[in-house]
Amino acid sequence: MNKTIAVIPGDGIGPEVITEAVKVLDAVGKLFHHQFHYVPVIAGGSAIDQFGNPLPDDQLDRCIHSDAVLLGAVGGPKWDDVAPELRPEQALLGLRGGMKLYANLRPAVLFPQLKAACPLKDTVTGDGIDILIVRELTGGIYFGDHGLDADGMSAWDTERYSQHEIERIVRLGFDAARGRKKRLTVVDKANILYSSRLWRTVTERIKGDYPDVTLQYLYVDNAAMQLVRNPRQFDVIVTSNMFGDILSDEASQITGSIGMLASASLGDGTGPGMYEPIHGSAPDIAGQDTANPLATILSTAMLLRYSFACNAEATAIERAVHRVLDAGWRTGDIAGNQCAAEKIIGTRAMGDNVVAALTAEQEQ
Repeated sequence: MNKTIAVIPGDGIGPEVITEAVKVLDAVGKLFHHQFHYVPVIAGGSAIDQFGNPLPDDQLDRCIHSDAVLLGAVGGPKWDDVAPELRPEQALLGLRGGMKLYANLRPAVLFPQLKAACPLKDTVTGDGIDILIVRELTGGIYFGDHGLDADGMSAWDTERYSQHEIERIVRLGFDAARGRKKRLTVVDKANILYSSRLWRTVTERIKGDYPDVTLQYLYVDNAAMQLVRNPRQFDVIVTSNMFGDILSDEASQITGSIGMLASASLGDGTGPGMYEPIHGSAPDIAGQDTANPLATILSTAMLLRYSFACNAEATAIERAVHRVLDAGWRTGDIAGNQCAAEKIIGTRAMGDNVVAALTAEQEQ
């Protein structure tokens, strides 16, 4: 297999975690006889510094014409005072819109080795947490009409969804649930919002195509409460852009560390997907070799599985991460109070350990 991957290191710890993820991909290529070619892409704050634009057209084109995109993180306080349309986060919206990525898949998994890092009681987490949040990416309030009155005294942001946008993301949620525990939760605010009522109307229309999947609706405020009250009730959650943004971050914390969670942003399959850790750029620890690269490494597993149909290779990466955790190796964010000091390692060492575990298992 010969594939091209557009690589966006981004800002803050992005370049550090991307380096380790590419290291793991190179090991996969060597072990499974694949060729990965990396195309560098500049986006986010680094692109503002270099080009005065968070996502220049030529950089977006590199992504569109690749087979998959791997992203580190963008943003930081350095760019807090730039114009809203030039903020680093505009690169994310530009990538999603330009690449037609309408679905963000965010697995929220409590690794058994990190159970002590979970802030919830054992009686709540039971035998583990395994939730897939499917977030709509290209509609809703983030892409709706917005503005600020000339006098600066009022502002507006508009939530807008079409039936087409809702149906495609809800069907993806149903399909994902079919491959898991066959439970789908649609999260909305249908008691208040007309857009949420349309979500329910569309879902009701198509649910008959999935008679094997149990469907429930929850208002977003109740869903946020239920995530900490009884997270094991959830299998797949599908929701709007803003609600998914908020709930997926909440889910990341109940699993112990945002540094462990990967994500995939997918379109209709005619173009590349984009893969990234859900954590931010963490500029306060950038360059210190302390960032956790495991979420980015796990994102490469999703890349291999969803974009390249390399299930064995993806599973090998995931097993390697488990073996490293089983051996007690931890970055600071997942160390916990019981971790021996000599087992706390940095970004580069964690990447090296995953490569070593991956290589050792494949050579057995």
